[in-house]
Amino acid sequence: MDIPTKPRGCTSFKVRQLSRRLSQHYDAEVSQSGLKTTQYSLLSNLARIGPCRPVDLAAELKMTASTLSRNLQPLIAAGFVAQTAGADARSRLVQVTPEGEAKRREALGHWKTAQQKLNALLGVERVLALHLLIDESMELLGADDAPDADD
Repeated sequence: MDIPTKPRGCTSFKVRQLSRRLSQHYDAEVSQSGLKTTQYSLLSNLARIGPCRPVDLAAELKMTASTLSRNLQPLIAAGFVAQTAGADARSRLVQVTPEGEAKRREALGHWKTAQQKLNALLGVERVLALHLLIDESMELLGADDAPDADD
């Protein structure tokens, strides 16, 4: 394969193509648990962080509060996330329920299968290189500065 000397096409489009294909790959496995990959990720991060204010969770995940709220609603409705009173009358805390933790553990097995399949398809070296390239690119683009309005 010839290595081009300059980029061709739109980098944003190419990254979105890859992102959509990776999402399809993970969703095909994780959906067997009844969760979307985004819901599994949200449950996993909330379980890791522990009870917190939604605004703090949104900041940790680099997403807007409105995006987080939209993504939390189905998990709250399913009983996987509880919303409780916070330190004062105006604040709320969210936390994973025991049912949510059981669902997260179920989905974890499917996520691991998706990751192993991806490693086999692409090769571990390419996956490691992709992670490094993404991390370096995020740092150079200042990704820690602002939440993603499209998450």
